[in-house]
Amino acid sequence: PEGTEPDRIAALQATQANVIVHGHDFEAARLHSVALSERDGLELVPPFHPDLVLGVATYARELFDHSGPLDAVIVPVGMGSGIVGLITTRDLLGLDTQIIGAGADGAPTQRLSFEAGRVVPTETADTFAAGVATRQPDPVAAAIVRAGAGDVLTVSDDDIAEAIRLLWRTTHHLAEPAGAVATAVLSEHRDRWAGQRVGVILSGSIMNTALAATILSGGTHQSA
Repeated sequence: PEGTEPDRIAALQATQANVIVHGHDFEAARLHSVALSERDGLELVPPFHPDLVLGVATYARELFDHSGPLDAVIVPVGMGSGIVGLITTRDLLGLDTQIIGAGADGAPTQRLSFEAGRVVPTETADTFAAGVATRQPDPVAAAIVRAGAGDVLTVSDDDIAEAIRLLWRTTHHLAEPAGAVATAVLSEHRDRWAGQRVGVILSGSIMNTALAATILSGGTHQSA
C-alpha cells in the first residue's frame, strides 16, 4: 500500500521483484492483488494460507521445545498465520498454554471479531504498526482464533513505541512496531500474568532509520 517503507520496497526490488504500490492500506492493496491475479492469470499468495501457517508454526515448535512450560504466549496478530500456527502447535503437543493475540487499538478487527464470535470488519486500520494494520481477518483464521485463543488484546501506538524502547534497552533488539505489540500487551497487562511464565513473540523487520531514531530518542511515530 501507499506509505510502505522505502527500505522495504528497495529490499524487494533487489530480489528482482516487480513492486506495485496501490491503495491507502493493506486491505486495499490485498484486494488489488486479487484483481491482478484474476486479470493476468497470476498465482496469488494470500496473507493467510495453510502453507504459511506450517512455515511460521516452526518457531512455535522451537519455542515450546526449548522454553520449558509456559503459562501463556503473546503473539502479534495481523491476518492470523502466527497465532494460528501457535494454536495448532500447542494443540498437537497437548499443552495447556494460553495463546493471546496482540494488536493495535487503531486496528481492532481481530479483537472485535474474537469478542463477537464472528468476523467484524472495520472501516479503517489507523496504526503505525503496519504488520497488524488489517481491516478484516481471514474467516478461517478468525474461527481458529475464536476457538483456540485465550484472548485478543490491543494497545495504543504510544504503548507500542514504549515497548520498542524497552526491547532496545533490555535486549538491544530493534523491533518493528508490529513486532513490539506483544511486548506492549504484556507490559500494559503485567498484573494479569504476574508470577507466570509468559513467552512473547518478536517478529518482523518493517522499520526505517528515521522512525527508529525518533522512537528510540523518546519521540512518537507522529513526529518521525
